[in-house]
Amino acid sequence: MDYVLHMLDLTGIQGMVVMLTAFLVGFSKTGVSGVLMLVIPVLATVFGGKDSTGVLLPLLLVGDIFAVWSYRRSIDWKKVLAPLPWALIGLFLGAVVGRVIADQVFVILIGTIILFCLGILVYTEKMGKNFTVPTGTWFYITAGILSGFATMIGNAAGPIFSVYLLALGLHKNDFMGTNALFFFIINSIKVPVQVFAWHNMELQSFILAGVMVPMVALGAALGLWVIKKINERFFRYLIICMTALSALRLLI
Repeated sequence: MDYVLHMLDLTGIQGMVVMLTAFLVGFSKTGVSGVLMLVIPVLATVFGGKDSTGVLLPLLLVGDIFAVWSYRRSIDWKKVLAPLPWALIGLFLGAVVGRVIADQVFVILIGTIILFCLGILVYTEKMGKNFTVPTGTWFYITAGILSGFATMIGNAAGPIFSVYLLALGLHKNDFMGTNALFFFIINSIKVPVQVFAWHNMELQSFILAGVMVPMVALGAALGLWVIKKINERFFRYLIICMTALSALRLLI
C-alpha cells in the first residue's frame, strides 16, 4: 500500500479518501445515487476544488461502465439523447467558468451547487406523491443546461437529472439504465476538456482509477444488492443530512 501511495504521490489520508470515493462511486452508480454527493465535498477539501474533479472523473467513468453493463437491457436511448444538446451547452459554460475562477471560488461553487441539488432532493422528498414535475419544453432545456453545468463544475448533476427522469415516469430499472448511459456519455466528453483546458488530469489520474477498479466493483456489487433490500427512504434522509453538513463545511 505504501508503495502504491508513493508511486501515485498520495498521502495516507488522500489514499484512504480515494479508496472510499471509489467504493461509493460504484455503490452510487448501481444503487443509491445520492450517496455520491457525500464524498464530493470531502474530495474538494483533501485535493482542492478543481484537482478533486480530476481525481473523481476517471473513477466515475469506471463506475459508469459497471452501471451501463448492469442495466444494459433497461436503457431508453431516446430519453438519453433528448437532453444531450442542452447538457453540452451547460457543460461548455461550466468549462469556461471553471477555467477563469480561482480554486477557492471553485470550492465555494461546488458547495453551492451541491446545496442547490440537495434542495431539489429535499423538496421532492417532502412532496412525495404530490410532487408534480413540469413537462414544458422550457423544463427539459433548463434541466439539460443545469445538468451539464453542475456535472462540469462539481460532478453533482445527479439530483437535477433525476428530476428530468422523474418527469418521464420511468420505472426503477429503466431509470437506472438511462441515467447510467447519459452520464457515461457526458463524463466521456468531459475528459478532453479537463485534460486540455483545465489541465487537472494527467496519466496519474487514469492509473489511480485503474488501481481502484476492484473498489469500484465492490461498491457496484453491494449497490446492486442493497437497492433491493434497504429502506431507501431512511437511507436518503441520512445521505441528505450528511451531505448538507459536508457542503456547508466547504462554504464556511
